[in-house]
Amino acid sequence: MYTKGNKTNGLTPVTSEWMKQIMSDKSLVENLISIYGSPVNLHHLTTFSANIKKFKELFKQYDLKHQIYYARKANKSKSLVQHALNNGIGVDTASFRELEQSLALGGTGKTLVLTSAIKTREQYALAIKKQVPIILDNIDECELANAIALEVGETAVIGFRVSGFEVDNKKLYSRFGFDIESLKQFIFENIGGQLKYKHLNIKGLHFHLDGYSTLERGKALSDCITIVSELNEGGFGLEFIDIGGGILINYLEKEQEWINFDSQLREQVASGKGNLTFNQNGLGYELINGNVERSLKTYPYYNKVNGVDFLKGVLEYKASEESLPNFSKLQSGNIELRIEPGRSLLNQVGMTVAKVAHRKQDARGQWLVGLEMNMSQMMSSSEDFLLDPYFIYEDDSSDKSAVDVFFTGAYCLERDLLLKRKITLPQLPKIGDLVAFVNTAGYMMHFFETEAHLFELSANLSFESSEKLSASDFVNDDNL
Repeated sequence: MYTKGNKTNGLTPVTSEWMKQIMSDKSLVENLISIYGSPVNLHHLTTFSANIKKFKELFKQYDLKHQIYYARKANKSKSLVQHALNNGIGVDTASFRELEQSLALGGTGKTLVLTSAIKTREQYALAIKKQVPIILDNIDECELANAIALEVGETAVIGFRVSGFEVDNKKLYSRFGFDIESLKQFIFENIGGQLKYKHLNIKGLHFHLDGYSTLERGKALSDCITIVSELNEGGFGLEFIDIGGGILINYLEKEQEWINFDSQLREQVASGKGNLTFNQNGLGYELINGNVERSLKTYPYYNKVNGVDFLKGVLEYKASEESLPNFSKLQSGNIELRIEPGRSLLNQVGMTVAKVAHRKQDARGQWLVGLEMNMSQMMSSSEDFLLDPYFIYEDDSSDKSAVDVFFTGAYCLERDLLLKRKITLPQLPKIGDLVAFVNTAGYMMHFFETEAHLFELSANLSFESSEKLSASDFVNDDNL
C-alpha cells in the first residue's frame, strides 16, 4: 500500500483517482520501472482532454471566437501534442524542433504558432513555408522575417509581441516585446502595402506577462483591444489577441497547510533553528538586519482562484466603471482571443516515479535517501517543488519507526536535492522501494532535464483510463 509523506506539518497534494490507482498497484509500477528504468513519467491523456474541455466550455459561455494553444515547452512528450491536436486545439511552439515535431504530428498553419525567444533562419523558413504565425519581438526579427519571406516567395503571417503596459501608474517591465507606447506608430509606418516590411502580414497582437495578476492581464488585454481597434480603423485587418499563459492552478488540498508552512519557514529563517528545509534553506526568505525579508521563490502552490476562474477575471476586467468588460469588447470587435496555457492544461495529468538506490546518514545525522533520478528530472524555475510525495514500500513493516529524510539525486553536486523540504516517513525506506511525485507534468518533468554524466533521459509513457492496467496499456513516447 502507498503512503503519503508528512503525516503532520505536510503539504498534501490534490491527487487524482488515476494516480491513486497507479500507486495502489505496486506490481504494475515495478514492472514499468523494470522495463523503462527510473524515473518514469506517466501521462494520463483522459485528464488532459478534460482540462481542454473546461477551457472550451468557458469560451462558449462567453460566446467568444477563440483558439487554445497548448504550450509545448511545459512538457516535451509528443503524446500530448498529438492529443491536443486530436482534441481540436493548437500547439504553441518555441523552437525549431518543437515546430518541426508538431508539424510532423499533424499540426498546420491553422493550429500552430511560433513564439520562440530566439528565432533562427531555419525556424523562419519552416514557419513561413507552412504559413505558421510567427510572433515577432523586435525590429531585427522584422528584418529577418521579411527577408526570408522574400527568399521563399511567401508572405509571413505575423503577430507583434507587446510589453510595457501601465498598471496602477507603474510600467510593467519585460525583456520581451515592443513597447506599447510606440508599437502602433511603428506598424502604421512600416507594415503593409509597399512599406519597408511589405512581406509581413500582421494578423494580431500577443503578450505574455510574468507573474500571476489578473488585474495586469486584464489591463493588458484592454489596452491591446484598443490598439487593434485603432489599427483596423486605419485599414489593417487584425484578427486576434493572444494573451499567452500563466493561468494559475491549485496544487494543494488545504489552504491552512500552505499558511502554516509559510509561517514555519519564516520562523526558521528568523531563529536560525529547525530542519524544515535542508540546511535551513529559506527558499527565498532571508534574514536581513534582524528581519525576515525578500519573498518565497516558489510557485504559489495554493490558489483559491485558479484555472477557468482565473481566466474569467481577465475576461471580465473593465478599464473603468463606465467601460464595457473585455469579453464584450472582444465580441463587438469580432476579435479572436487566443491563450497558450501549459501548466493549467497539464494539471493532474502527470506523475513521476523513481526507485530508491541507497540510504545514508550524513555528518549531521540527517537521513539522505538517494533516488535513481537527478534534480534536472524534476526541476522548474521554482526554488522547490512543495508537494508531499508518496511512498510505495516493498515491505510495509508493522514495526514502524518514523524517520525524517531528504531525497538526493544522481548528479555529483552537493546541491542535487530533489526536494529541499524535509519529508517524514513512517519508516526508513529500503533499496528498491518506490517514491511517487504527483502532478509533475507541467514544467517539472523535463523542462530543464539534461543528459549530464551521460544519464539517459527519463521515459515518458502515456495512457488512457482503464479499470485494470498492465504495462502494455502505456505508450512509450519514443515510439510515436
